[in-house]
Amino acid sequence: MARAGRDEEMINSGMFTSNTDLWATPQDFFDNLNAEFKFETDVCALPENAKCAHFFTPEQNGLDQEWRGVCWMNPPYGRDIVNWVRKAYESAQKWGTTVVCLVPARTDTAWWHDYCMKGEYRFVRGRLKFGGCKNSAPFPSAVVIFRGTQS
Repeated sequence: MARAGRDEEMINSGMFTSNTDLWATPQDFFDNLNAEFKFETDVCALPENAKCAHFFTPEQNGLDQEWRGVCWMNPPYGRDIVNWVRKAYESAQKWGTTVVCLVPARTDTAWWHDYCMKGEYRFVRGRLKFGGCKNSAPFPSAVVIFRGTQS
């Protein structure tokens, strides 16, 4: 995600503040899930950190796109996370899409109770190191899976 040097320092220092809501998925973590799910689309990515050949950039706004097949989602972790998690849940319900989401394990929030608890959730042991940063994230993570009910 970042260039070495000053950019890495800025990202590492930003991890412990609200300066960023972008957390690039650790490649090995993604690879393990991809082996299980065989993702087709990364629904919110930057060109430099997309995990699938087919992906939606911020300019394309994944929230405005139709999600089909098997999707990977590591959304921005700011206030809009509720919109991303809702879209994942609704895509599974409406289109039969499977959406695998990497989210902060914020079990005290309304979005967690309203949507995540309706899916399958796996808590991540320990703290992830996002985007090649030296330090682990200051929050726990979870993988939430919304499996489509249609074929």
